Amino acid sequence: MTSNGGIVMPGERITSIEEVAKSKRVILGPGLRRLDDTVVASKAGPLRHKEPNTFWVDNYQRRYVPARGDLVLGIVKAKAGDLYRVDIGSADTAAISYLAFEAASKKNRPDLNPGDIIYARVLNASADIEPELVCVNSNGKRGKLGVLSDGFFFKCSLNLGRVLLRENCPALTALTKELAYEIAVGVNGRIWLKAHSLRETVALANAVLALEQAGYAEIDKICDNLGDFLQA
Repeated sequence: MTSNGGIVMPGERITSIEEVAKSKRVILGPGLRRLDDTVVASKAGPLRHKEPNTFWVDNYQRRYVPARGDLVLGIVKAKAGDLYRVDIGSADTAAISYLAFEAASKKNRPDLNPGDIIYARVLNASADIEPELVCVNSNGKRGKLGVLSDGFFFKCSLNLGRVLLRENCPALTALTKELAYEIAVGVNGRIWLKAHSLRETVALANAVLALEQAGYAEIDKICDNLGDFLQA
């Protein structure tokens, strides 16, 4: 169960979390930072709490800050030697090597062109270097990563991306009951959708965007009406 703890501002001390931390271990998510024995907010927004001990701040920012392990959707911008430059919505463009794809070699290079959309994982992220991406897991397999063809690509808030990536997201579960589709969601606020027809794809995109400003308590209600978007 997720609850709302009110609005917090950057630099504000969150004493309620400190009290909980005295008796058990707490997990601090995005928007919260530990300074010695205190917990302060680093972003403005509603303070969220998920049982038993997870806290974070919902923040409707548009600028993505890369972090290691993030799943992102990127647009190939150019080729530079053995690297491809990829726009992931951050301050700097990311780089991905041609060897960062499954079964890639000097003789078997991926066929990437400017404008292609890829689903990748952030391998390295630092304030001093450009982000580095990969399209394989630790076993060298692509899994759900790689180049995405066809489909419909659109942007959303970073917050909505995190909501959709939650395990057993009720919104995606409700959509699955309506029709079959493929989806790739990036924490950088980008979504790729593909259904059997253009009409279904656009309807799905409208249904997903309807969740943009919804609170966690409203998601179930909106999901009950997702069929209206698919019949419009």
